[in-house]
Parts: sequence; C-alpha cells; structure tokens
Amino acid sequence: MAARTALLLLLGVAGAGPALAQASRGDREPVYRECLTHCERRNCSGPGLRHFRSHQPLYMSLTGWTCRDECKYECMWLTVGLYVQEGYKVPQFHGKEPASAFASFLNGLANLVMLNRYKAAVPRSSPMYHTCIAFAWVSLNAWFWSTVFHTRETNLTEKMDYFCASAVILHSVYLCCVRTLGLKRPAFATAIGIFLLLFLACHVSYLTLVRFDYGYNMVANVVIGLLNLLWWLGWCMRNQQRLPYVWKCVAVVLLLQALALLELLDFPPLLWVFDAHAIWHISTIPVNILFYSFLVDDSLYLLKANSIIKID
Repeated sequence: MAARTALLLLLGVAGAGPALAQASRGDREPVYRECLTHCERRNCSGPGLRHFRSHQPLYMSLTGWTCRDECKYECMWLTVGLYVQEGYKVPQFHGKEPASAFASFLNGLANLVMLNRYKAAVPRSSPMYHTCIAFAWVSLNAWFWSTVFHTRETNLTEKMDYFCASAVILHSVYLCCVRTLGLKRPAFATAIGIFLLLFLACHVSYLTLVRFDYGYNMVANVVIGLLNLLWWLGWCMRNQQRLPYVWKCVAVVLLLQALALLELLDFPPLLWVFDAHAIWHISTIPVNILFYSFLVDDSLYLLKANSIIKID
C-alpha cells in the first residue's frame, strides 16, 4: 500500500507539469523510473534473477529478453494503469511494439508478393527492370529490420531500422532520377547514384562513429523526402496527359506524406495495441501495393515504347 501511495505521489508531481510530461516519453516519467528501480533491485539479482531465468520461456530467452526488459514491461503497464486511473494523459514508451512489428512484417510480405508479380509481369529487357528490382530488395531489407526493431529494441536494431529507412528514401530518389532523366542520360544517373551512396555512407558514419543525433537524422530524412516528393510530383504533372497511369504515383506520393502526419499524433493505443506508429505502418501496406502497380504499368510502357523505336 505504501509503495502504491508513493507511486501516486510521483504521478501527481509529473502531472503538475503538463508541458513537461507531454514532451517526455513514458520511460522518462518519474513513476516509471521509480517502479523500474524497485523491480530491478528486487528481481534482477540473486535469488530473484535465478527465479526469473528458471521460469523464462524459451522463445523469450532466444530473443535476448532480460530481467531488466521484463521489469520495463511490467512497469510500463503499471504506469499506464495509474495514469488512466488518475485521468492523466498516457505517455508513449520504448520497448516491444507487437502491432508495429506485425504491420512491418505485413509490409515486407506485401513487398515480396508484389516483387514476384513485377518479375512475372515485366520482362528483364524493360529499361527500368533492374532499377525497380533493386528498389524492391532495398525496401524488403528495410521492412525486415523494422520488424526486428519493433520486436526487440536494442542499439543495433534501432540503428539498422533508421539506416535502412534512409536507404529506401535515397533509393526512391535514385529510382526517380533514372526514370525521369537517367534513361536518356545514363552517365548523369550514375553520378547521382554514386553521390547518394556517398551521402548514405557519410550519414551512417556520423550517426555511428560521432553521435546518434535523432534531430539531425529526422531533418536529413525530411529534406530528402521532400526532394523525392517534389521530383516525382513534377514528373507526374508533366506526363499526366500522356501517361494515364501516373495517377497511381501521384496518389502514392501524396498518401505517404499525409500518412506521415500520424507520426506527429500522440494518443493512447486503440485497444492498448494500435498506437499512431502502428496505424501508420498498417496504412502503408495498400500504398506499397499501389506503387508496385505503377512500376509494372510504367515498365511495360517503356518496354513497348522501346520496341516501337527499334522497329522504326
């Protein structure tokens, strides 16, 4: 009872400063930190640790789930329960995100299915074939690491999730470059590709060897994403009369930007499972399918156009 009273007092202190509480993630909340300290002291050494290890399921030990992770999980739900009971806004926590992990897996599965459909529908002689295939594999790799990261959050899985996401954005810029300019100017597309690879190498090196700067990483990805958005939209607007299927590309670009706003929302998870991040991941599944449909249409158009040119 005394421990519960102490936790509620900490909760009241946190609630007295709403701006501070809203700006912080759940694992920085006083009630959570106090719970974590007590849990680790009680369960993560001596007899408590031996008991945890002897009763830990095999699948959890294989994923590297530790006593500290178990304490984080228990204290997260204790904190959530207290916040709901007292009427405070529920903060967001680090840790396992089953809904986001499952949504990432579904995105990867959708990419794999559409990759196979693309390979079945588009001959290898299409000018964009190899560039699209490479983009699909870069995307699959990113969704793999997103699934791993949301299943088991460590420094390595977090970095791989961030770096692979950056690689997808950069490869989308390269894909756009090849489609809009590179088919007629392959040397230019090659130069842009080299530049983007060097940028990715410098980006990863800085975040790995200097410091992992979340602010810089976000700004870098937003700038590249805006470049990607404007480049694709500009090309689509110029070709919408000539190529009727470009509406798919326009829809994909605009939907991705609109859905990204979900990342700015902060609300308690629906059914305590689907938070804004998970809903964003789920929403991108049909968008990915639509983009592959655009790539198939465009690749087949280019193949036909090349055949006519050769006949002429």
